[in-house]
Amino acid sequence: MDIATIVGILLAFGALFGMVQMEHVELSGLFIPAPMLLVFGATIGCGIASTTLKDAIAAFKSVPRAFTGKVTPPQAVIDDVVGLAETARGSGLLALEQEADKHDDPFMKKALQNIADGTDGDELRILLEDEIESNAAPARSASAFFMALGGFAPTVGIIGTVVSLTHVLANLGKPAELGPLIASAFVATLWGLLTANFLWLPIGGKLRKLAQLESDRQTLLMEGLLAVQAGSQPRLLGERLTAMVPPASRGDLGKGKKAKSGAGSDDQRLAA
Repeated sequence: MDIATIVGILLAFGALFGMVQMEHVELSGLFIPAPMLLVFGATIGCGIASTTLKDAIAAFKSVPRAFTGKVTPPQAVIDDVVGLAETARGSGLLALEQEADKHDDPFMKKALQNIADGTDGDELRILLEDEIESNAAPARSASAFFMALGGFAPTVGIIGTVVSLTHVLANLGKPAELGPLIASAFVATLWGLLTANFLWLPIGGKLRKLAQLESDRQTLLMEGLLAVQAGSQPRLLGERLTAMVPPASRGDLGKGKKAKSGAGSDDQRLAA
């Protein structure tokens, strides 16, 4: 579970609350039902109108993933692939069919099953690339939906402010009421900017990032499994996959299971 979204949003609202306290602003003056109803209701309504109902529902269902989405480290993928390469070298490609039953990942199961069935490497690459693209499409659609909400919200807030200001102009003959009326008029703009930058855009950005990380994971897995099918040596395969990972994401790559696997291969070679 990656808690970056939770920490970030809490920090943003915490900073806002700190400013409110330092400026001695009354919280009750910010939580006015009418502008909040307009901003939330109209923003979501505009978002739904800009896409299909099915995609909008799917986008809202994906919200929990933005807060609890699991990020698989590249090392785990490389370790799995190197282990499969060792199995293939020792027992043949048909043994990968049994390995497929041990994994819950549908993408890996499909790839291993096709390798065991003798699918041509080029055809398998096309199949897996199409699978990667189709798997990423729902998350990208959800991300685009929330990014669109982030674009609608500030404008909806301005509309709410304009509506409230018309009420202010209608009461110019009551100077004692102008101050509170003007202050409440800008609450809609506040909520439009706040929801856009504190909620919709962060959620959309996180879903887009998770989609990219998952595509990267599946691409790394695809390249590794195709290399296994081609008969690559496990240690060299591990090094090749490590080279595909951006330096900032490598961390302890090469120090764990892969390194032990490579050392074992070297010992066997020397013994031979």
